[in-house]
Amino acid sequence: MKNKIDYTLYLCTDRDLMSTGTIEESVEQAVKGGCTVVQLREKHCSSKEFYELAVRVKEITDRYHVPLIINDRVDIALAADAAGVHIGQSDLPASVVRDIIGNDKILGVSASRLEEAVKAVEDGADYLGVGAMFATNTKADARPVTMEGLKEIRAAVDIPIVVIGGINMNTLAQFKGTGIDGLAVVSAIIAEKDIEAAARNMYQAFLA
Repeated sequence: MKNKIDYTLYLCTDRDLMSTGTIEESVEQAVKGGCTVVQLREKHCSSKEFYELAVRVKEITDRYHVPLIINDRVDIALAADAAGVHIGQSDLPASVVRDIIGNDKILGVSASRLEEAVKAVEDGADYLGVGAMFATNTKADARPVTMEGLKEIRAAVDIPIVVIGGINMNTLAQFKGTGIDGLAVVSAIIAEKDIEAAARNMYQAFLA
């Protein structure tokens, strides 16, 4: 199952940017528009609130047969029986997370350098989130990745890659022909007034 994930349009939630009243609304509209993976990212709520939200969002993603990935929190991912977890370079080591979640769950790892990408694969990552490709307000401390750096990583690893950081309708064309598997998007979808249309337009533009 996890080897057949479609990473084409990977949504990262952000409650501070969404145009809807609830995260559940933004997620449902996004997957209706064509988002193929949803990552639930919550930095400022209690564990109980995060868990309860994850359960509610999973009901939606299950309905549309879209995998739910939890950002950073391995405990929440397991408690809510999400499809997997995504970790950054300052979180628990990927090898440790793999031991905790087992082989059936998806493990995504953020990488901005070649050595980070190679190590993530060695440690059991199923896919990489590579970025930030462009300056973005959602991750102000992210180290920028050049197109050359992205191509280096793509040539060195054989697992799926999604690019993140400033991905929008104006920048996505730059990734045609790079061999990446998908676009990880935040504000270009959930901050739009019509989230469903924004997702549909990006999905179609990337595959065109």
